[in-house]
Amino acid sequence: MVRREKANYLIQSVAHALDVLEQFFGEQDELGVTELSKRLKLHKNNVFRLLATLEARGYIEQNKTNENYRLGIRCLHLGCGYVKQMGLVRQARPILVELARKCRESSFVAVARREGVVALEAAEPKDRVVRITSPVGELLPLHCTAAGKAHLAFEAEEQLNAELAQDLQRYTERTIVSRSALIEQLRAAAHAGYAIDAGEFLEDVASIATPIRDYTRSVVASLAVAGPAYRISSERIKAELAPLVVEAGRELSEKLGYYP
Repeated sequence: MVRREKANYLIQSVAHALDVLEQFFGEQDELGVTELSKRLKLHKNNVFRLLATLEARGYIEQNKTNENYRLGIRCLHLGCGYVKQMGLVRQARPILVELARKCRESSFVAVARREGVVALEAAEPKDRVVRITSPVGELLPLHCTAAGKAHLAFEAEEQLNAELAQDLQRYTERTIVSRSALIEQLRAAAHAGYAIDAGEFLEDVASIATPIRDYTRSVVASLAVAGPAYRISSERIKAELAPLVVEAGRELSEKLGYYP
């Protein structure tokens, strides 16, 4: 029996419905039937039927004021289900809570996604009035955040060159925009076991992160602690935060099957 490629089994109507949902992944929160019809190159009647079906199931909802459409609550439920099913998040949650308690700063775990890293889960300290809010779901740049650098520092040279943009975007006066200077810093981070962002992405925020490995010994995520820059000095990082973050990273890696 000859196996057919999975592409041969695609159901066009389902593909079109997913195309509709993916139009809302960008910066625009709401879209109308006409705009969607233009983007998807589908007849308005077809787009309306797709929207009506998705709306009936809760994946799309309509703004009654302007009659435009936006993502529905079922999309949130679906996303939450995906996150909960990831072993990384399940194992990371108690470690993040404990790390936030010990450091008295916010902690989060992030994974590499295309041109940046995305925070999947976070925990905040309970005894700090001023603290960094959860960055869950945000795309953070690779070259100027500790979470991103923790990924880059442990990449093979050819993979690093492929992932690192030729022109590094400047976010603050502290952002490193020289590739050679950044690579030198990444080598130091690989030697130390952790990376630092000293106000390079957000001027008043500093962070420290360590890589997370799984049973394949590959870097699958980064574990970070972030707080106001005035609280996270280089002295505090070396004396207090780095040991706590590295130890928490080792614990999470071991729970994912990593054995050094």
